Amino acid sequence: MVVCGLACWRCRWLLPLLLGLAIIMGIIALAGRGWLESESEPYVQQASLWESCTRGEEDLNWNCESLMDYGWGRAAAATYLVGFVILVICFALAVIAFSIEILRFNFVRGIGGLLFVVAAFQIIGLVIYPVKFTEEIPLTGDNMFSWAYGFGWASTVVVIGCAFFFCCLPNWEDEVLGNIKPTCYYSSPERAPYLN
Repeated sequence: MVVCGLACWRCRWLLPLLLGLAIIMGIIALAGRGWLESESEPYVQQASLWESCTRGEEDLNWNCESLMDYGWGRAAAATYLVGFVILVICFALAVIAFSIEILRFNFVRGIGGLLFVVAAFQIIGLVIYPVKFTEEIPLTGDNMFSWAYGFGWASTVVVIGCAFFFCCLPNWEDEVLGNIKPTCYYSSPERAPYLN
């Protein structure tokens, strides 16, 4: 006898865990200095969400300029940061929602809606930054948008995926709460050798 069923109630912590992963990637993106870097040696340029740094080929010290002096820099940082703060709030709400025995599925759908708002804010920040940076900051050598910028996009992709799952989760309310019986499939003894 083979028993097939959806054991989602035991796996209910996967979605908050994914939101926690998105928060970690968001922290790396906010704190990382690898939004833009020189592609090859000599490494003469690097930038974060907050500042742009350059140095000469033989110089060891970085000369940094704040991106908060530019309107687009403040806009990119503010939109990404607002999205991150809402993401942290969604994580706390998800932990609360999945901690109680009687899960409120309309509450879960609201978290999904907020996650779409998070994704919109983060995408706006992630699009403003490279477009305006390459227009207004003089670039030295060959540069690339690097690992910290990639973590920002990875966080956004995880948020979008979680938003869909949170919005669709109420459609499987009975399966998640364990209110349905598992489906059982029986095989006859003659067919048993073919199943192995």
